[in-house]
Amino acid sequence: MQRSGIAELPLHYGNCPRWLFTRMVRLSRAIVEILVSEYSERVFLKRLSDPYWFQAFSCAIGFDWHSSGVSTTLTGALKAANLYDLGIGVCGGKGRASRKTPQELEALADILSLSIKATNSLKKASYMTAKVDTAALQDGFDLYHHVIFFTERGEWAVVQQGLNTDMKYARRYHWLGGSMESFVEEPHSAICSDLTGQALNLVARESRGAQRAIVDLAVENPTWTLRQLHKIRGQTTLGDFTPSAASSVSTFLAPRRHNIIPQEDINPKKLHQILLQTYESQVEDFESLLGVRGLGPATIRSLALLSELLYGEEPSWRDPCRYSFCVGGKDGVPYTPNLQHYDQVIETMQDLVRESKLGKREKLAAIQRLSSSNLANQT
Repeated sequence: MQRSGIAELPLHYGNCPRWLFTRMVRLSRAIVEILVSEYSERVFLKRLSDPYWFQAFSCAIGFDWHSSGVSTTLTGALKAANLYDLGIGVCGGKGRASRKTPQELEALADILSLSIKATNSLKKASYMTAKVDTAALQDGFDLYHHVIFFTERGEWAVVQQGLNTDMKYARRYHWLGGSMESFVEEPHSAICSDLTGQALNLVARESRGAQRAIVDLAVENPTWTLRQLHKIRGQTTLGDFTPSAASSVSTFLAPRRHNIIPQEDINPKKLHQILLQTYESQVEDFESLLGVRGLGPATIRSLALLSELLYGEEPSWRDPCRYSFCVGGKDGVPYTPNLQHYDQVIETMQDLVRESKLGKREKLAAIQRLSSSNLANQT
């Protein structure tokens, strides 16, 4: 998609006013109900994965056009709208709420009559999208918000957001299930931010070689792997042992970069525990490696460095942010919401929903009459 404008997301603190949020819930539900009625649940998910449409949706229900609260407030309103009677589930949220996603998925799976297989698939999608944007894509934004939307057929979309406290800006990540071939190769439908820079991007297509090398290292004997790490860091000991000369690598060519792996960022004992786990599990590919519990950004980053130094497989440093978003409403910009007008909009939208449902019933009755007539003529 061609970028048509720029809107960065400054971090805004505080809560959406209750008088406004309750109306956001009602209006957002009416909009979704019309979308589902006129199109389908799948179309709604696809539109959520478009950052421009997502931003416009937030503006339409009266929130800021330019703050990080767009993501948390809109997804919160959609969750509070209880869309499951429309065949749509919404799970997750901000901070601690995001960690309750698996339990919420199980609860809604019963309501939406999802199979165990579909429920487990949704759990995997929730876990892997968060893991990719935390460990496989290290762009300086720490994930703090995660919401998954899904249908009765197991289709899904994920919207999550990370923050950079130094720059005081946020970055939003959009995912659409069914539109990607892999969780670990160019998987995002969009990443929204205009603040781009160097990022360790192990889900870039050009990182395939690095992915394979990282898996090779992960299933290697942890003692050997950590020996190489300590060589790179200029250390000679690890815990209770000293590397032997016979097992050391004779030459290391240091990369031009020096900010890949901060000295204080790697805990060798923790790394040893994780590598022992991956060594025992003998993972077969990068996706299954990324799914290992406890394997975080520091471990992935150190393995990426080792893969380049030992195997010559350089990971991608391309920031995947492809375009930003622009559209244009809560902090009095462009104007303070008028409650009477807002309630009229909600009433109008709800009337449209009722008319849409009535129209469908009339169409169904007409089809049934036509079918009966055709059957009578045939007999």
